[in-house]
Amino acid sequence: MTNKSIDVKENYKKAVPELRKQFGWKNDLAVPKLSKVIISVGTGSYKDKKKIDVVTNRLAKITGQKPKLTQAKKSIATFKLRQGDASGAMVTLRGQRMNDFLNRLINVAIPRERDFRGLKITSIDEMGNLSLGFKEHTIFPETADEDLKDVFSFGITITTTAKNKEEALALFTAIGIPFKK
Repeated sequence: MTNKSIDVKENYKKAVPELRKQFGWKNDLAVPKLSKVIISVGTGSYKDKKKIDVVTNRLAKITGQKPKLTQAKKSIATFKLRQGDASGAMVTLRGQRMNDFLNRLINVAIPRERDFRGLKITSIDEMGNLSLGFKEHTIFPETADEDLKDVFSFGITITTTAKNKEEALALFTAIGIPFKK
């Protein structure tokens, strides 16, 4: 069994003629593309500034870009949340950083997840975007193993220019994202 790594950019270049033929597009520009990847972490339960710093530092290590702190839009008394408090962090990746992150996600992080059998096709919405949720950030090798006491979950949204779910599914399978059979 060969352990061949997947390169998103190369797979996309190879897939463009196949996708054109499959959907009957006359131009390469009609083929859907990956536009951005958004990684978000909720820190609502962390009131401590040190824990928020830990989350943002680890997210910066994973993505290679400094995260933006998101603030609460409303005060919610039952959650002890005040308007303007830091409630999360997010990173938007485009271009080469997006491709590098997707390569690491597909080749390294997803196979390290426990009991992984493929992503659900229902994770693709009607607009052609793929939303994933991971329970542990430790699936990325950039995070140090000695810091396992503060494990957090995060969400990833891969945004495309696809017009519907079928085009998006064809694009994602062509670039090498593993779905359940």
